[in-house]
Amino acid sequence: MSAGTWPEIDPADLLPVVLVVGGFLTTPGWYGPMAPALRARGAAGVVIAPVYPPDWILCAVRGLGPVTTRVGRALLAAGVLSAADPASRGAPILYVGHSAGGIVGRLLTSPEPFEGRRQGASRRIGGLVTLGTPHLVGDEARWGGRVASAGARFANRHVPGACFAPTTGYLAVASQYVIGHDEAHDSRSRFMRRLYEEVHPAPDQPIVAGDGLVPVASALLPGARHLVLDDAVHGPGARFPWYGQGDQLDAWWPIALEVWRDALRARQAERAG
Repeated sequence: MSAGTWPEIDPADLLPVVLVVGGFLTTPGWYGPMAPALRARGAAGVVIAPVYPPDWILCAVRGLGPVTTRVGRALLAAGVLSAADPASRGAPILYVGHSAGGIVGRLLTSPEPFEGRRQGASRRIGGLVTLGTPHLVGDEARWGGRVASAGARFANRHVPGACFAPTTGYLAVASQYVIGHDEAHDSRSRFMRRLYEEVHPAPDQPIVAGDGLVPVASALLPGARHLVLDDAVHGPGARFPWYGQGDQLDAWWPIALEVWRDALRARQAERAG
């Protein structure tokens, strides 16, 4: 690889530093196994945002702004790592947000202040990948309280869809593994259908698929590249594979690299043009 910063390098020869941001009420330790898995697949480095359950619990009182600020600091740390890594050359970060962490990623890109905080970090993020993120939330949804209502709705108003494409790449990953069925004989399927209804109401659809918490229709950000997995559950720690491990990770990681590199090419063309 030749010397120089990332705009002078073919994106095919660059590797991203990845920032992993967890979901509502998760702890960074849940995502620890993702770091070596991502490095083994070609990440130049991995930063896991230090957001803990008490930070999420405080959202009910203080709003989502403090969590967004904390993740913003982690984004800056990932940028320092990118600048120091010869495989990344200071390239914009590849952001991977699980569940509510995906909403936080979109809030970071907003040029409008969110709860008194303006991050405006779209140029720092080359690719934004969301895993089971409830982007589209119904008016009566109760899931996640202020995380869903204040976060997703603000993002959909101020940075709708793939707002900064093509200079930021977007990939929204969902799963159709867990079926909710109003008319099923088993109580679990009926319960899942009611749970999905709370996230993203679809009263005219007796059968709804999702990852066990977020239905497919809620997780597919308009304008983003979409991937619907057949066999992933919402989060780590379950008996079944989740988005961030094994075959499930292998399914979305090459696409994430592709959208990130395409965004770098778009920025290079913008600079040249």
